[in-house]
Amino acid sequence: MHIAILTLTFSLPGCGSLKEKRHRMGGLHARFGNTPSVAVCESGERDRHDASEWTFVIVCLSKREVESQCSQIEERLERTVDARVMNVEREFV
Repeated sequence: MHIAILTLTFSLPGCGSLKEKRHRMGGLHARFGNTPSVAVCESGERDRHDASEWTFVIVCLSKREVESQCSQIEERLERTVDARVMNVEREFV
């Protein structure tokens, strides 16, 4: 069993409210939480309008699968979220 913790920090320029933030970052639970090998949560910057931090825990049978899942999540987020990715951290457990 291999585990990775993937944490991404986002900047939301021009975001004026938590409601707008939810709209711009919305659907991450639905998009990634339905995958059996992925758990996702907003892990930081919850009260800020212009920033957000999300953590994904990925569990797979091989390190290659874990790395592939991390890459897929990063790529999909960069394409679909109305925010700038400011930092990405990967930790393998």
